[in-house]
Amino acid sequence: MECSDGIPRTSSRDVSLKELSRRLAEFAQVGEVGELSEIFQWKGEVAKGLPNWSEDEKEHLEEELSDVLLYLVQLADVCGLDLGQAALTKILKNANKYPLLTNNNNNSM
Repeated sequence: MECSDGIPRTSSRDVSLKELSRRLAEFAQVGEVGELSEIFQWKGEVAKGLPNWSEDEKEHLEEELSDVLLYLVQLADVCGLDLGQAALTKILKNANKYPLLTNNNNNSM
């Protein structure tokens, strides 16, 4: 069944365990990304390697990044997608879309 907003709807009896798992993973992912972004919310500019962060802050960041990664892997699995291959494909697509400028390409002065 499709509603007026174009989003397919099903009765509660039609929702499979896999679909329910996928939906729950999506909602959990939103929460985890929120927790991750909260870490950076008041940090301002962050230097590479996090030299001004305490070990506790780094550990907290590692935990939240891991949560996001694990939910992404789970969601890709439930959807039957090869996340590693999708990432490689995206990197290649971006490389073609946004090529690196070299000194030879940037001698307009």
